[in-house]
Amino acid sequence: MFKRILVATDGSPLADKAVAKAIDLATEHKAELTALTVVLRQAKSHMEGTLRFQSEELDRIESRRAEQAKAMLDAIEKRAEARGVRVSSAVVRSSRVAPSIIEASGKYGSDLIVMATHGRTGLTSAFLGSETAQVLAHSDVPVLVLR
Repeated sequence: MFKRILVATDGSPLADKAVAKAIDLATEHKAELTALTVVLRQAKSHMEGTLRFQSEELDRIESRRAEQAKAMLDAIEKRAEARGVRVSSAVVRSSRVAPSIIEASGKYGSDLIVMATHGRTGLTSAFLGSETAQVLAHSDVPVLVLR
């Protein structure tokens, strides 16, 4: 039924459940899997609502987060490959999480997006995380939400 599955993760324990389910589905359907994470871009001016860090320091922080995200995705790739799943991964740097997930689903030809109800922001976004709600509202492909 599914040929290409995109799993969006932020590395949180709940997102890890979504990753496990996506790997199960990819195994069951013999589908390709793309693991995706979005590293939030740092605002670079006081007017954008941040402290006055030097731009170079913000770039270093963002690069460090991207490296950590890549290590997390590498571990997911190994888990999926161990199950015989064809897998790739992508780190996207953006200030807009939900649109980045939706854009990636199109870029990778995904016919299913798998993600958690909320991630690192926890329950501050109420029952359904705002990013998840935006993906549900705007995605052209089915979205499987796990909690």
